[in-house]
Amino acid sequence: MTETPMIQRVRELVDPIATDLDLDVYDIEQRGATLRVTLDTRPGNPGSIDLEQLSLATRLISRELDHTDPVPGKYTLEVTSPGVERSLRTPAHFQREIGKTISVRLANVEADQRRLEGLLVAADDSTATIRVESGAESVEHVIEISAIDRARTVFVWGPQPKPGKPGARKAGAAAKPRAAEQRASAHAGSDEVPRESSPDPEKEPS
Repeated sequence: MTETPMIQRVRELVDPIATDLDLDVYDIEQRGATLRVTLDTRPGNPGSIDLEQLSLATRLISRELDHTDPVPGKYTLEVTSPGVERSLRTPAHFQREIGKTISVRLANVEADQRRLEGLLVAADDSTATIRVESGAESVEHVIEISAIDRARTVFVWGPQPKPGKPGARKAGAAAKPRAAEQRASAHAGSDEVPRESSPDPEKEPS
């Protein structure tokens, strides 16, 4: 997916800030009047972003965008983390999530199999390979990333405990509060204050 010149400029400004905080710029999107900067831990880091890191990143990014003013018009800056189930939009996103279960919806509404869910086993700059289990067999589908309408990782709960065992509970029940906490913190640190580009002082009002 090709980034607009404005998004590219914002990325140039945000990348050094993320690097200084030992973080990675996962995504930058403009949705209407909202500029969303999604930060994540570095690939291979098992930890997750905490509220203190998000809060500090928000302040630094907000100050830098105020200073350079790369976004025209009014907008709201939102600095967030991807959460448990994350959107996959770019080749880098797919490459980062190899080995995880993902769900894909193709853009072609007439495709024989428009929706796929399976293990992401490979990805490069143009394709993603998904292994789908079908009964006792598994089939690998090589999909052009440009042909994907929507994709996301799928959070898989742990195995179901055997019934009748003392303390048996639904799979993932113990982990739910933690997952909920991660989802709740995904938007922590967002800067919800509307912003407006500074007028050019050399331009006279018409």
